[in-house]
Formats: sequence, C-alpha cells, structure tokens
Amino acid sequence: MVEKSIDHAFTATSLTSAATDPTFAGALSFMRRRFAKDLAGADAVVWGIPFDAATSNRPGARFGPQAIRRASAIFDNDPQYPFSRDLFSEMAVIDYGDCLLDYGNHQKTPAAIEAQANVILDSGAFLLTLGGDHYVTWPLLKAHVARHGPLALVQFDAHQDTWLDDDRRIDHGSFVARAVRDGIIDATRSIQIGIRTHAPETFGIRLLYGHEIEEMSAAEIAATILDHTGGKPAYLTFDIDCLDPAFAPGTGTPVAGGPSSAKILSVLRQLGGLDIRGADVVEVAPAYDHADITAIAGATVAMYMLGLRAERQALR
Repeated sequence: MVEKSIDHAFTATSLTSAATDPTFAGALSFMRRRFAKDLAGADAVVWGIPFDAATSNRPGARFGPQAIRRASAIFDNDPQYPFSRDLFSEMAVIDYGDCLLDYGNHQKTPAAIEAQANVILDSGAFLLTLGGDHYVTWPLLKAHVARHGPLALVQFDAHQDTWLDDDRRIDHGSFVARAVRDGIIDATRSIQIGIRTHAPETFGIRLLYGHEIEEMSAAEIAATILDHTGGKPAYLTFDIDCLDPAFAPGTGTPVAGGPSSAKILSVLRQLGGLDIRGADVVEVAPAYDHADITAIAGATVAMYMLGLRAERQALR
C-alpha cells in the first residue's frame, strides 16, 4: 500500500509522483501538482493569471485560478477518466502559481503577462494557463507565437471577440481582431466553436454557431476542427461561457443556448490529432457560481487539456 502523505503540493519529492491527499484537505495546487518556480524537468506548467479588469459585464474572473485549483481537488490519483491513465506517471507537471500584476496600472498588464509567459516557454515546457478574463489570451498568444510562429486559434466561446480597438484598449472582446491584424494567428486555419452572438467582423475565421453544434454530434464537431486546422500548430483557448449557463453560471457574460459540458468534453476528447502548442481556460467567475458547477467544468476542461498532452507525449 502506498504510504500516504498530505500537502503534496509542497511535500512531493518527484514531479511525476502521485498525491494521496484527501479531496477535502491539503494544499490546493492544480490537481495536487507541486508548487514550484524551478522549471527544470517540467514537461508542462500550470499557471494562473488573476486578472479581470478587461471584462465588459460582470467582474470576478480574477478569482478564477483559485476556484479552478480548488475544484481540481476532486480529481483523485486513480487513472483519469476518460484517458485511462495516470496523467503524471510520465509527464512531469508543476503548478507555477500566479502571474504577478500591478492592479493599479493595467497598461503594464499585457507586457507583464507576456514577459512572465516567455520565461516559462523558454524552458521548453507546455504552458496551460488558468484565467482571468479572456484578454489574457492576447499576451499569451504573442508569447507562444514568438516561439512557434503564427498559430491556428481553436476557440471555444459564446463570443467572437473580434470587436475593433485602437491597439491600446484593455478589452476582453477584441483580442482576436488584434491577433488577426498583427499576423499572430492564421485566420484561414482558425475556428470558433459555440458562437451565440454577432460581431462586426469574422476576419475569415470559421464559425460554428451554437445552433449548428446543437445539431452536430461531438464526433462531427471534432472532425470539423481537425479538418479546418489542417495539422497546423494550434493554440487552444476555452472561454467557459462556451457552455450553456445551466452548466457554467459562474461567468461574466453568460449566453443562453449553449452546449452541455458533456458534449464539449466529448469534443475535446477527440482532439488528439490537434497539434496544441499552448492552452488556456478563462472567464471562470466564482462569485456567480453555484455548488462549484462552473469551477468543476473549468477544472475538467483543463484536466482534458493535460490528458491530450500526456497522450501525445507518450507517442513520442
């Protein structure tokens, strides 16, 4: 029988060791991974960005990383469903804590996020980020593209986030327009899934509207994503408001008519062929949540992202 311990986030002796903390106790890192600022040996890094000053409706996503970490404690250390494996037996993962930001000087925020992301990416590790509102994806994309070149954007969201700006706005609704205009993403290979609003421009990005994915199977949605991205390296961003408010009430800009968490998780499970170079989960705002429904959904999406990464790494 494995010798049990507690506070694995601090006491772990290996980056691939299993935790034995009870779900109701212990230090709340993401999935009990060791808290560390030393990137040596890490295959993947989980990092929080507690920022929500760019939101256009209800604030509170700055508490998203805390909520997602707390909800992730429900994952025990048996093989993770539906991956049938201990995600961390061969993939070394750390929780890098949170991005340091000056709450009183938001004009410095994008550069601070990008600079700190660059430190992580320079180690060669895969970066999974917990937001924060969706603006944080803009500096994250810049950091990833500096390393990988222009990427296909695979965006699960109720909103297109293609509202135009003046290059200075701190706005969670315009980062996609800026990314297309600046050549950060390849619009011809990018796709947005779950859209239930209209914006002035699509920029040639493929849209799968909410009513369309309601009629499609999870397999059809996944096949459309894989076909449209065409094998191009991709950045995967998941705004929790992609889900219907019944499954994700704790978010800043909920939109009715979205898919269930079960359907979208099934889509994610079938994206093993997607060359994901970086990923984030954003817009979890726990103040509007009920019984951690949204935080659990966000933590599960993040776990699936690590699961896909673990499977891909095992094939190398």
